[in-house]
Amino acid sequence: MDADDRRELGEESDGLSPATLKLYEAQFFGFTPQTCMLRVCSAFQDCLCDILPVVEKVCVRQLCKGQSDGAEEQLRAKARECSRKLQQYLEEKFKLLSERMEALLVNRCFTVPPNVLLPEDESHRTHPQDVQELLKLEASMTDLHRAYEAEVCARQALLAELEEQQEAQTQLDEILAWVKELQAAWVKEGNGDFHESFQLVMESVKKLQEALREVCNKAPH
Repeated sequence: MDADDRRELGEESDGLSPATLKLYEAQFFGFTPQTCMLRVCSAFQDCLCDILPVVEKVCVRQLCKGQSDGAEEQLRAKARECSRKLQQYLEEKFKLLSERMEALLVNRCFTVPPNVLLPEDESHRTHPQDVQELLKLEASMTDLHRAYEAEVCARQALLAELEEQQEAQTQLDEILAWVKELQAAWVKEGNGDFHESFQLVMESVKKLQEALREVCNKAPH
């Protein structure tokens, strides 16, 4: 998008907009103004924590010359208390100063002017796209994402069905192997042709079922 589109979108969006978060500045400079200030504040606090103990130690050493052990211990405790107060005072003052520095850096130093584009965005100047086209592209991407999710679900369903078919095929192979073993045992015992004998057995079973139904019908209720 060009500079006007960036400014328009930044004004219409909420507090988490790219304009508010300075995302374009982060893309341009490699860091956000807020990150820069956080690093400055962190560096100041680290330096303060490193310097104050050294200053405290030097002051105690210079003031304790010729003093007794008890007076030296009291002076060391007093120096530690003063160091804490000084650190708190300096941190409060630097906090106020950093707020003014941050406002200056954000508004004047680390801000990309509306008429400035990054090299990778220069193509939008020669091939501009309005907001409506951008929305259409986003809608098309959403539709493609939904179609992809549907394809994934369909593929998972096909894989589940294939797994069920493989299980059924395995069971069928086991049944066929059992029938072959039964047929071999039947022939081995000299019972004649397996198919004819099996047909006779099935006819006998049907006759027994019919006789059982007749008995059940004639039996008194």
